[in-house]
Amino acid sequence: MHSLAGQVFLLQLAVVVLLVAATLVVLVVQARRDVMADARNRTLTAAQTFANSPGLVAALNSANPTAVLQPHTEAARKAAGVDAIIVYGLNGVTLTHSDPGQIGKRIIGPYAKAATGKPFTSTFKGSLGLSVISAVPVRGPDGSVVAIVSVPVTVEKVQHRVNRQLPFLFGGAATALGFAAVGSGLVSRRLRRQTHGLGPTEMTRMYEHHDAVLHAVREGVLIIGGDGRLLLANDEARRLLDLPTDAEGRHITGLGLDEDLAGLLASDRPATDEVYLAADRLLAVNKRLTAPHGPVGSVVTLRDTTELRALSGRAEVARERLKLLYDAGLRIGTTLNVKRTAEELAEVAVPRFADIVTVELLNPVLEGEESSGTAPVITELRRSAVAGLDTDDLLHPVGELIPFIPVHPVSKAMAEGRPVLVEDLNASDGWRAQHPERAQRILDQGIHSLLVVPLRARGMVLGVVDFWRARGSPPFEEEDVSFAEELAARAALCIDNARRYTREHTMAVTLQHSLLPRGLPEQSALDVAYRYLPAQAGVGGDWFDVIPLSGTRVALVVGDVVGHGLHAAATMGRLRTAVHNFASLDMPVEELLGRLDELVAQIDAEEATAEDGQGTITGATCQYAVYDPVSGRLALATAGHPGPAVVRPDGSVHFPQLPVSPPLGLGAGLPVETAELTVPEGSRLVLYTDGLIEDRTRDLDAGLEALRSALTGPDRTPEATCTAVMTAMLSDRPRDDIALLVARTRRLGPAQVAQWDVARDPAAVAPVRTACARRLTEWGLEQVAFTAELILSELITNAIRHGGEPIAVRLLRTVPISGTAAGTLIFEVSDGSSTSPRLRRAKVTDEGGRGLFLVARFAERWGTRYTPTGKVIWAEQSLHDGATPEAEGAGETLLGQWDDTAL
Repeated sequence: MHSLAGQVFLLQLAVVVLLVAATLVVLVVQARRDVMADARNRTLTAAQTFANSPGLVAALNSANPTAVLQPHTEAARKAAGVDAIIVYGLNGVTLTHSDPGQIGKRIIGPYAKAATGKPFTSTFKGSLGLSVISAVPVRGPDGSVVAIVSVPVTVEKVQHRVNRQLPFLFGGAATALGFAAVGSGLVSRRLRRQTHGLGPTEMTRMYEHHDAVLHAVREGVLIIGGDGRLLLANDEARRLLDLPTDAEGRHITGLGLDEDLAGLLASDRPATDEVYLAADRLLAVNKRLTAPHGPVGSVVTLRDTTELRALSGRAEVARERLKLLYDAGLRIGTTLNVKRTAEELAEVAVPRFADIVTVELLNPVLEGEESSGTAPVITELRRSAVAGLDTDDLLHPVGELIPFIPVHPVSKAMAEGRPVLVEDLNASDGWRAQHPERAQRILDQGIHSLLVVPLRARGMVLGVVDFWRARGSPPFEEEDVSFAEELAARAALCIDNARRYTREHTMAVTLQHSLLPRGLPEQSALDVAYRYLPAQAGVGGDWFDVIPLSGTRVALVVGDVVGHGLHAAATMGRLRTAVHNFASLDMPVEELLGRLDELVAQIDAEEATAEDGQGTITGATCQYAVYDPVSGRLALATAGHPGPAVVRPDGSVHFPQLPVSPPLGLGAGLPVETAELTVPEGSRLVLYTDGLIEDRTRDLDAGLEALRSALTGPDRTPEATCTAVMTAMLSDRPRDDIALLVARTRRLGPAQVAQWDVARDPAAVAPVRTACARRLTEWGLEQVAFTAELILSELITNAIRHGGEPIAVRLLRTVPISGTAAGTLIFEVSDGSSTSPRLRRAKVTDEGGRGLFLVARFAERWGTRYTPTGKVIWAEQSLHDGATPEAEGAGETLLGQWDDTAL
């Protein structure tokens, strides 16, 4: 037992005994766990099977559930191999049990969880003793719990199954122990023969002087004595240090090593991975002292890290560039602005890849247009971004258009569509020829290397990015080209996305501006000012209109199409055109919005049947108001739009309560309700879109109160009112369009209105003509009296012959709010008939039919509008330059051909 083999035998036998004992314990525990798990699974399966068996709910609802279920539970218990299948009612009364004496008793146990509908398995001491019990709820047809099925298996029965396995486990352990003892004996016997009966001490001494392993390792090993002499050096150490053959036994300082390395090896200082130079190699040196665990001295290991350092350097560079690409993906393209994207490209590459970066783009790209895809011989690019430059006059400044000569690296990169590397700018004749003086200044600043990479996206060349390196940085190499291409490719895609957005945004803005009113029409009823502010992120569909109507009335329109972009702007244009067309027919406000609702529904139907299957539902709101300056009445209707504000002459603000109809397209043919207000002269009508009062920082009520505060106060002009409202309500970055329309009301005074009732008698025409001429004389309009009498007599005659009573005549004189115009003269003849006259050219043989032709010939405009009691035929005559030449030259002839009674 004093030999190494005997000690190994005892060690192996002890290990085997411990392993067999641990295995036996594990098997016993595992067997118990498996049996208990089997009991849980068996009881839960039996309980769930019986709880879900057909007819169980019907048996529970029968008159005697125990009589029906007891035979079935006993049969199921025997088949499942469990101790009992017990059915409990929700009141805890036992309905079935393997022990008939337990039937009918009320039990108390952990069944509340099952009563809530959740099955469970637990170890519980019940009427059968300590048991593994599974309880499962029985659900009725409506899903409610009506009973509980419990299946127990006694722990004693489970333990009995485990005890039956113990003899086999102990027998197997004894057999394994016997085989292990025999095997250990055989191994020890063989080891004793191979070691010749040596003890541990002799074996240790033998392996201390054995250096076979030292010669096999790939690290240099040195053993140095306490006196600094080399005791042992393996082959790898001799190769790394280039030691002489007789190095062993010599002092370490006499081996021709580097002074620093020799000093470390001769000292008693330990070292860990310290790098020293040996010839052309970089060695990582580890040194450990052998004392006090051995003789005085040290053990040194040497590892060649020359190639590892180079690989590590390249790996670090690759890691940094991967991180730079990752950062570029986060920092480039944060906005859809071409110039800002170019600036982000320049900023992300400085100073991690280049000392200076410049970006030049084609002019069409900056304007959102597509480039031609092929570069000309002489390329003109506009500098869009510069980063890393301290002086402003060294390179071309941002915004300058630079014409590059054909031999310049930028021109070559654009023409060939590939990067151009200039390792030494001083030797590049093509680069120096572009601008010799500027090139010399660049070289004097220490800039020595250039890498030009074209920006290509979707097959088009957008421009170039120039990477410059200055003094203190190595020149660009071929390995840098692929990275620069990857960085430029990512940036080019972002620039192209920004270009496409700019193009679409410009188109949408142009379309929207072309569809919005270019100015306010001339009218005399309202003093109007407006503001329109597009959203920061895209063009919306808000619009407004001021439409002059007949009889000096004026229509005010404000609308909003949901969404942004070309679709919203185009839809807005369609709706605005429709409102103009409907208004020209003098439709009532409710009828106009009803027609507009039908139009939007038709647009939605067309979108839904689009061939691409990607129809867009149009969401739009509109408010339409008509102001009559004669009566001061305001008729308005709204379809899903915020109501107007009325600022009274005293400065108080009122938000009228209006009936609100659904948004356009959702009315489903329902009538639109109208409200009428009497507005005092000098009041201000404020119409707006929801972007003015709704914002992410405030709700609708807060927005209305803010608008009330902005409008309340002393009397202001509409222009000043718009300025005050926009100053008070505008946020820094409005997310929706804002349209604001402010109109100050005016009234036509009694001196500007003349009105007569006319009997249905041709003889009544002459007195009205005479009264009309008298009123024109009072107004100082004698020069247009002849034409006015002619127009009025034709209109009155038509009303008498073809209309119905009552017949009335109204004469209005308007004066425009601003401008040099002299105003207009308006004739209105109303009657009780709803039939509308039609203009036609009478034949030579016709006795009549020339009245409306004369009206259309000598009036500037004429038309018909319907009223609740009939119609009004109106005509307008401009007061510019007095009467028309045609009227002056043909008056007597026309009056001689037709008289009032004949017509």
